Amino acid sequence: MRAPALLALLATGAAAQSWVLQNSGTEASLRGVWAANDKVVWASGTRGTYLKTSNGGATWMAAAVPGAEALDFRDVHALDDRTAWLMSIGTGESSRIYRTIDGGAHWDLQFTNPDAKGFFDNIAFWDARRGIVAGDAVEGHLVVFTTDDGGAHWERRQTPPAVPNEGAFAASGTSLIARDDRDAWIVTGGTGAARSFHSGDGGRTWTVNPTPIRNDGPSAGIFSIAFSDSLHGVIVGGDYNQAAATERNIAVTSDGGKTWTAPAGTPPAGFRSAVAYLPDRKVWIATGPSGSDISIDGGTNWRTFDSGAFNAMSFASSAAGWAVGPRGRIAKFK
Repeated sequence: MRAPALLALLATGAAAQSWVLQNSGTEASLRGVWAANDKVVWASGTRGTYLKTSNGGATWMAAAVPGAEALDFRDVHALDDRTAWLMSIGTGESSRIYRTIDGGAHWDLQFTNPDAKGFFDNIAFWDARRGIVAGDAVEGHLVVFTTDDGGAHWERRQTPPAVPNEGAFAASGTSLIARDDRDAWIVTGGTGAARSFHSGDGGRTWTVNPTPIRNDGPSAGIFSIAFSDSLHGVIVGGDYNQAAATERNIAVTSDGGKTWTAPAGTPPAGFRSAVAYLPDRKVWIATGPSGSDISIDGGTNWRTFDSGAFNAMSFASSAAGWAVGPRGRIAKFK
């Protein structure tokens, strides 16, 4: 497609997209969100906060996990309106995993970080029983635990050596993803480190590859990863202290993550903390504190469609997607 025609199509596509704000009922800073289906969505944030809607966001219920009011829940994963996991961040025992099986009426503490210097970043599940949690490096290796029984027990897995000061970012719940039946991805940042880790066997073994995302400081690196199929993926990031900077904030792969390249087109318009693929529309969405962008050409060119601040997003379909951000900000994709 010739450049002028592509830009016109991007403009048309961007104009058709928007985030429609909903009333969350909380002022907590939100960084976790999971759309279980087109009606049931869970979110999470500071002050031990979790949120749930069972009607597509027409109304939200916001509450705090009893005894966890001091925790920051940076990630959430849900099966339906009854079963969900929350993951909190913090050094050592502040990093925890809770589960509810009755829609939030009761929460069980399933796992506490056993490493005094450890720090959980993200949690993900392949199905109701098999899950994975990743954390910053301890003794020179990224921390990975997996479960085969819904989180009742967690087993430590070995990972390749980490670069000094390398870690994942607990910013959007998507620097770790579990997809297909056994694939898992962790993306990292920090001074000198912006790499992608891949496991094809449920987290037991890992390979690691470099990327061109910027890694020139402790607040720079990859913040999110998503795939459209087994070969084609997009990573986004940048420097969260430079919200409007577009320098090396995106890379794409067409070989399943063996190699990552910076596309030659127009990048997202700033630091981006989350990226997602909408298969029914064949478009990519990226979001961050300075706005949201859309790509219709595999991640090569991006056009901003919203200037609102968001940290994370989750889609059940293109008609059922939500983004969350600071001060209880929640919006549905339209």
